Amino acid sequence: MRKAIGTIRREAAFIRDVYGVIQTLKELQPESSVTIVDEIERSVDRHGAKPAIVFEGQSVTYAAFDARANRIAHWARAQGLARGDTVALMLENCPDFPAVWFGLAKVGVVTALINTNLQGDGLAHCIAIVDSKAIIAAGDQAARLAGLLAETGMAQPLWDFDGKHGADLTAALAHQPDTRPAAKHRANITGGDGALFIYTSGTTGLPKAARITHNRLRGMARYARILGKVTEHDRVYNTLPLYHSTGGGMGTAGPLIYGATIIMRRKLSVSAFWDDAAEHGATRFVYIGELCRYLLNAAPHPKERAHGLVAGFGNGLRGEVWQPFVERFGVRQMCEFYGSTEGNVSLVNFDGTVGAIGRLPTWLEGKMGVSFVKFDIEAEAPVRGADGFCLKAGVDEPGEAIGRIGTGGAAAFEGYHDKAATEKKILTDVFEKGDRWFRTGDLMRRDKAGYVYFVDRIGDTFRWKGENVATNDVCDAVCKYPGVELANVYGVAVPGTDGRAGMVAMTIAGGFDMAGLAAHLKAHLPSYAVPLFLRIQAEAETTGTMKLRKVELVKEGFDIAQVSDPIWFLEPGNGTYVPLGPEQMERLRAGGYRL
Repeated sequence: MRKAIGTIRREAAFIRDVYGVIQTLKELQPESSVTIVDEIERSVDRHGAKPAIVFEGQSVTYAAFDARANRIAHWARAQGLARGDTVALMLENCPDFPAVWFGLAKVGVVTALINTNLQGDGLAHCIAIVDSKAIIAAGDQAARLAGLLAETGMAQPLWDFDGKHGADLTAALAHQPDTRPAAKHRANITGGDGALFIYTSGTTGLPKAARITHNRLRGMARYARILGKVTEHDRVYNTLPLYHSTGGGMGTAGPLIYGATIIMRRKLSVSAFWDDAAEHGATRFVYIGELCRYLLNAAPHPKERAHGLVAGFGNGLRGEVWQPFVERFGVRQMCEFYGSTEGNVSLVNFDGTVGAIGRLPTWLEGKMGVSFVKFDIEAEAPVRGADGFCLKAGVDEPGEAIGRIGTGGAAAFEGYHDKAATEKKILTDVFEKGDRWFRTGDLMRRDKAGYVYFVDRIGDTFRWKGENVATNDVCDAVCKYPGVELANVYGVAVPGTDGRAGMVAMTIAGGFDMAGLAAHLKAHLPSYAVPLFLRIQAEAETTGTMKLRKVELVKEGFDIAQVSDPIWFLEPGNGTYVPLGPEQMERLRAGGYRL
């Protein structure tokens, strides 16, 4: 009887939470006149003297943050930037990062958030694809951009906060007023207008610019409350990159609209994590799964339980890390969700069931517009029945998660700047003629209670070190190296790590020199995209339709006991690829490398 009553209470709480989310997100309609600017300015008016951001010994109040953004807005107007124009922003985490996009949004200008790891062709592509009218940067990023602009002849003006590699932005801002620009400069902007571009990698190779409307950014921000229960009394520790939606949307815009204080760090430091949390009185932190695994794999820290953190909120926390993390560090609750920057599929784990990314009982599918369809791994396509429509995955059967595309609110799929890339993410005639669904590209399984568990990523994109790695990008870089005839890139699981490490099966010709390959790849790819393993094949394996085989390669991985081809390993601290032998294999299996 007691067990039955407990079950009823849990179900009632779940229904209450779900319908609370539905009601919260209903207001995010395209015609809404409320923007993310309005919401943050209201928070500024309520909390002006309170710290908005704590960063490297500096405390920035809400009023000071708003004043900085106002100067950015007036500067944009002085440069002739107008509503709908795009400015590229490439900065490491700092208070100026959100101040720039907030300030530009005050006058209707869209900010493209550039991944600070990018360089070369990928970086040039991200600037060009959004028709950027100017670039804002600082430090190493400004130097890299200056070199790129000189090499390519791209015409965008570069504004450097430090004034070393472009026009001096700090000096220019000093001459601008810190009062709010007239509201007329964003008059008639609605929730359906663009606020940001956030880049996401896909199977097409180069990053795609996902269009983030004011409504979508407001929705991301709301998950700080829906998921993380953030209030004005919280101090949120955020070490995630602000150019991604978790760190920059939920972890930054969220606390700002709810009046919390953000304890911001330039980048994650495992050794400093618990010191920061304790010193600054952090109550909650925003995470991706890799962050939690890094902390769990680290040596004991004297302050790892001497802190005030009561909860973490984020995504990608695996079951084998979840419970040990909670037990070791005394963080009472981990609040997990599933979502993508551009997609319309969102799942929330309200009750903390370990390993689940959310819960979606079958009776709730229609209301949430989410479903799971059978998927053919070899064909890399959903399975259709005799009637031509997709088949739903059964209980505990892996299937691709898809979201029904609607005209507004959470069901909208805003797509990418590239219309062709947008269409590739849409599945039509799924359950009835003419219906349209967003493809997540993720395989999931759902148990009989409706809890959903992540299984794997579909296709050519894999995730490593918290970043999406597009295989076409890596393949291009590998094939530019002298002596490489053909390269087949894929991700492989490594014990004790999240995501998949890069591996290349390649055929080579005369003149190939292994000694220089690592340096070549590091010069052409972000660090997270450099393959960890190489497999040298005498001849590439293809399917009957001449597509490169990957399924078998992924299964075999880098196991030298299964693979007769030579395997090479980019051993940490070595700087070059070395033959993978039994000693390294044993160390990899034991999690002995810090990868």
